[in-house]
Amino acid sequence: MADHRSFFLDESLHEYVLAHTTPADAVRRSLTRATAALGAQARMQVADDQAALLSALVSAVRPELAIEIGTFTGSSSLAIARALPTGGRLLCCDVSDEWTAIARQHWEDAGVDDRIDLVIGPAINTLRSLPDHTAVDFAFIDADKTGYLAYYEELVPRLSPHGLLAIDNVLWSGKVLDPTADDHDTIALRTLNDRVVADERVEVVMLSIGDGLTLVRRI
Repeated sequence: MADHRSFFLDESLHEYVLAHTTPADAVRRSLTRATAALGAQARMQVADDQAALLSALVSAVRPELAIEIGTFTGSSSLAIARALPTGGRLLCCDVSDEWTAIARQHWEDAGVDDRIDLVIGPAINTLRSLPDHTAVDFAFIDADKTGYLAYYEELVPRLSPHGLLAIDNVLWSGKVLDPTADDHDTIALRTLNDRVVADERVEVVMLSIGDGLTLVRRI
């Protein structure tokens, strides 16, 4: 099974964190097993402690509309959908029918499939097709890193006054600080991180959970 620890935590500290976090239930454990069967790609799954954080944030924000960019097998969307208030909707954007089939099954098992709308296709097109007046109360970006900045620029103007945007993988296992790392993903994340902190429209905090999680709200 892939190691989903925060990259700076040793195994004992990671186990301590999990021991003091609301544990995964049977559906999430089943989803973790199904994702692990994919092999190396399973590392893209959001870990249990990060899923718990997403659920807590969504519960606090109580979004009418949440958007997820990058669904994979559904770990984060499961956490988000379960925390939605009555009438809340989650729009999931992904390009894979194969991976999201695993998500669909577990959404159904958890009884949240009726509050999720999945769109298969380039997420940037889905975002740009939203009506101009669409207000987004919560959004989570965890997809192709080179697309992050475009997703950010589409989402920030749509954030509601109490809206929150969460961006995953912003530390990229520390590669954002490695001067020898010049791949497209690392460059894209450095560019995004610099853009977000300099953006006068927002307030931002970068957290060291998982592979780095940035929270953004409009001011």
